[in-house]
Amino acid sequence: MQLAADNLTCVRGGRTVFAGLSFAVAGGEALVVTGRNGAGKSSLLRMIAGLVRIADGRLTLDGGEAEASVGEQAHYLGHHDALKTSLSVRENLAFWVEFLGGDRDKVTTALEAVGLAPLAGLPAAYLSAGQRRRLSIARLAAVERPLWLLDEPTSALDVQSQERLAGLMQAHLGKGGLIVAATHGPIGLAAPRELRLGAKG
Repeated sequence: MQLAADNLTCVRGGRTVFAGLSFAVAGGEALVVTGRNGAGKSSLLRMIAGLVRIADGRLTLDGGEAEASVGEQAHYLGHHDALKTSLSVRENLAFWVEFLGGDRDKVTTALEAVGLAPLAGLPAAYLSAGQRRRLSIARLAAVERPLWLLDEPTSALDVQSQERLAGLMQAHLGKGGLIVAATHGPIGLAAPRELRLGAKG
């Protein structure tokens, strides 16, 4: 499996964020997207997820499902945690598992993977920022998708939670999955490839 971008151009609010961007990521590889604020890191991830229109260029996921778009084969973890505060931790994850077509039997295992199983019955309104982030990350463990798009994935996570996330990422790569992560710093992966936006040349 390979995610390939050919001469991508991103335009937001009438401004060209980046142009002529090409790269490829194969199964089992992680690509870390870096660059200054405003260089287009989040826009690139949202473009791959199908949330931002491609102004020019082409994006393909070779070896994926022919009938599904790239976005439909990806998990997108953005800056905002998509949670309903009135629902419990378990109910929030169960909703996403059902929405994404996953197996509800994996809800408990996914909560254990992010250290939230003891809080399964707690309303999401009472979670800390780090716990909310961990609940969003639990979607990655609960429903298998080949491509993970992670925007500042370690944000609000303590050291132990960062180590759990690193373990999930390594396991995903070990199964031939792909990761594209936007970050300003290390995310716990050993020697990932780097794509620096906004750099001359």
